[in-house]
Order: sequence, then C-alpha cells, then structure tokens
Amino acid sequence: MPDIDITREERANGSGRYVARVAGLDGEAELSFTRRSPDLVSADHTDAPETLRGTGAAAALVIRLVEDARQTGFRILPLCPYVRAQYRRHPDWQDVMTLAPGEDPAETDMAGP
Repeated sequence: MPDIDITREERANGSGRYVARVAGLDGEAELSFTRRSPDLVSADHTDAPETLRGTGAAAALVIRLVEDARQTGFRILPLCPYVRAQYRRHPDWQDVMTLAPGEDPAETDMAGP
C-alpha cells in the first residue's frame, strides 16, 4: 500500500473534510462531512481524482473517519454511497454507524433535510 497522509479539516459551521494525499502522486482524495450534532456526523461525499484511483486513498479516508468516531464518541450517518459500500464490507463498524449494513438512509428518516 502506498504512503497515504490524511488530514482533517473542520470549519466553524460544522462542515469539514478528510483529505488524503499519496506520496509521489498528484491530487487529493476527499471525504466531506457535516457535524449534525455533538455526537452525530454525516459522511456526505467521497471523491478521488483519476490519479489516486486504485491507491486505497478513498478507503483510508473512511477508515480514518471510523477511527475518529471510536476515539471521540460520535456516530456516523453514512449518506455517501461509497461509505455505505465500505460499511457493507466491514459490518464490524456497526458500533459507530447509525444504520445497519446495507440499509439505505433514503428509506429511513435519518437523512433529514
């Protein structure tokens, strides 16, 4: 696996992102999130440029989000399809997710406005 550096940025309005950079490659992958309450963060969107596809950068972003949730005690509302797909592969993340593996937030009242 390549050397992946991940940073977390959060703005005062509650929006933020995790950013992954891979040593020796141009571009950055991003997982955007919204802090909906002190103990709830929605994973909104994940994107990686073509230069980072296949490097594991996007998956590393989701893993970091899950690690942060476990360390600081927030739960994750997985709105992003990529995050939900990773969650289906890792049902052991259920302790920090608001949905069951494979459950679609559009079919619940969790997605909100």
